Amino acid sequence: MNIFRNSYDFQRFLKTLLYYQILGPKPRFSLFAPTTNSLDKTKKIIEVICYCLMPNHFHFLLRQLVDGGITEFISKLSNSYTKYFNIKHKRIGPLLQGEFKSVLVESNEQLLHLSRYIHLNPSVSGLVDNLEEYSRSSYPEYIGTAAKVICSKKIILDQFKSTKGYQKFVMDQESYGRELEIIKHTLLDSDE
Repeated sequence: MNIFRNSYDFQRFLKTLLYYQILGPKPRFSLFAPTTNSLDKTKKIIEVICYCLMPNHFHFLLRQLVDGGITEFISKLSNSYTKYFNIKHKRIGPLLQGEFKSVLVESNEQLLHLSRYIHLNPSVSGLVDNLEEYSRSSYPEYIGTAAKVICSKKIILDQFKSTKGYQKFVMDQESYGRELEIIKHTLLDSDE
C-alpha cells in the first residue's frame, strides 16, 4: 500500500523527520516551521546522512548521536506520520508493516555502498529514468541541485574529489542495480 498519496504527504513526512531528530522540548508540531531556526539543531538525537522516500516505503542512513536515538526517532516519526495519514485519508490501523529493520554500518565501504543503494532505489525500481529528477530522495542534495538541505553529507562527500565524483560512483552501478532487481523479481515470481 502506498504510504504517500500526494506531494503534501511527502512534505509532511519530511517536516516530521526534521522535527523528531531534535532532542528535548519543542514547540507543538502544528507551530513548527522547518524554514525558521525554531529548534536547537545542536541537540539532535540522530543525523540523517541520506534518505529515499518511495511510494510504499522509505530508506534512511542515520547516524545515532545519543543512546537509543535511532529507535526513538523512528518510533516518533512513524507514530506521528501514521496518525496524520490515518486522519487525512480517513482510515484506521497501522500504516507501516512490522518493526523497522536496521543494520549497523561497520565499515567505510559499507557506508558508501549503502548510500549508493539508497540513492539508486527510484531508478532500479523503475520509478524514474533520470535519478536527478527524483526529488523525494537526498540524491539531489548530494549532487547540488536541491533547494532544501536535510542531510549531513560530509561523511560521504569528503571521500570524493567533487560531487561529480560521487555522482559517478552512484551512476556506475545503475544498470547493474536494475538487472539485479529484474532477477530478484523473476526469482520471487517463479513457481519453483
